[in-house]
Amino acid sequence: MSMDLSKSPDTAGLADTTELHRYAEALLVHLTAGGGAPSLPPDIGDISDYWLAPALQALVRTLAGEDAMEPLSRAARLDEGRTALFLCLALAVAGHGDRIHASWLGTAFGDLSDDRPVTSGQRAVWLAAARGAYGPVGKIFVLRKLDAVAVPTEDELWLEALVPDEPAIVVPRSLADFPQLAEIPEISGPAQAADRLTRLRERCAEITASREPATVSKVTAGSAWPDAEPLAVLRTLIGQGGHEGPLSSLQGHLLQDVQPGAESHLAALALHVAAPAVKAAAESLLQAAQEPPPEAVTVPVLGHPVILRPEGPDRDSLYAAEHGIVTESVPNRRGNWLGYVLIGIGVVLLGTGFAVSLATALAGIAVAGWGGFLLWRRRVQEQADLDYVQARLAELNETAEGAVWALHEHARESTKRADAAAEDFTELTRLLRRGPRAA
Repeated sequence: MSMDLSKSPDTAGLADTTELHRYAEALLVHLTAGGGAPSLPPDIGDISDYWLAPALQALVRTLAGEDAMEPLSRAARLDEGRTALFLCLALAVAGHGDRIHASWLGTAFGDLSDDRPVTSGQRAVWLAAARGAYGPVGKIFVLRKLDAVAVPTEDELWLEALVPDEPAIVVPRSLADFPQLAEIPEISGPAQAADRLTRLRERCAEITASREPATVSKVTAGSAWPDAEPLAVLRTLIGQGGHEGPLSSLQGHLLQDVQPGAESHLAALALHVAAPAVKAAAESLLQAAQEPPPEAVTVPVLGHPVILRPEGPDRDSLYAAEHGIVTESVPNRRGNWLGYVLIGIGVVLLGTGFAVSLATALAGIAVAGWGGFLLWRRRVQEQADLDYVQARLAELNETAEGAVWALHEHARESTKRADAAAEDFTELTRLLRRGPRAA
């Protein structure tokens, strides 16, 4: 198990290192500002039991282009891991990462494992290599270290990282007049999967299309190293660091690095390492996008469920819907017996009126007329009810038939969408095989 080399060792019992730490802090400030290394303290050679003293001597000599073998050997004997990590990060921040020895990277980086988090020191070297601080060799070294650990193929995690924000219901052009059909899972699922696969392919193309040179030039005055981790690890190594933040797993870093807005070279490295997992996620999208249209769907038509099949609406479900429309559309009216009763009373009064008086006859005519009006009004209402029911039934059949034709058009559109999804997957696979540029 690799120890975290970024954690500063206990200096209790060693010679007074206060002046040494002050010099190391000043040196770090000069390096990040693009300046030269200040002169070494005169008594630095007196500290023989602390790795940082000879490591600083080795760094200053390396920056000056002088032979640093003697102090480097002393520092490595005291603490080889921290010496290698310090020199790798300090030279990268100074813009002289090409001066490191290949063996230093192996010692500084250590081994990765899927059962423990990535240390801050490993992440710092990872970031520096991704920016090209160590040239193509350094980037290839980190790639091989990352590739040595299997990345879990959890489709939704990678899709959420690469193409976040699940799209809303995609309404195909063929279903524009029947948007309720697009809400059916068997229809919306393939359309959404195809749309997401297209966005995944575009995101991978964006990551792999970066043409920025992957090298870090010497930092100019007033600027800062773009990543906080290498500087934070260096400060910890020289005894000036604060509390270390929470560590993340390899998968956690990779998911963070491929998110939209992430630094391009980090995203390229992460996508290369996670290529098998991303391809697996794309395969699941392709499979979903190529699902054939359902043989039958149940949709609400005028508020009643109707089963639609390619040959037409299901007759039993359509009859049930028609019965439901008739039942709900015809109001429950009282019988029209009152009109007949009034007509009968009017006839009696009219017959009696001829024998009794004219007023009685006129009253009979009025009563019979009112009864006739009630019967006429009831007939008008029944005709209106019949016309409304017929219109609703015609609308039901017309809508159901139109939905069937829309499903036919959607089936043809689905074939084209499946072909386009296959092309997206082929292009995405080609992009994943391309990998990040080493130089």
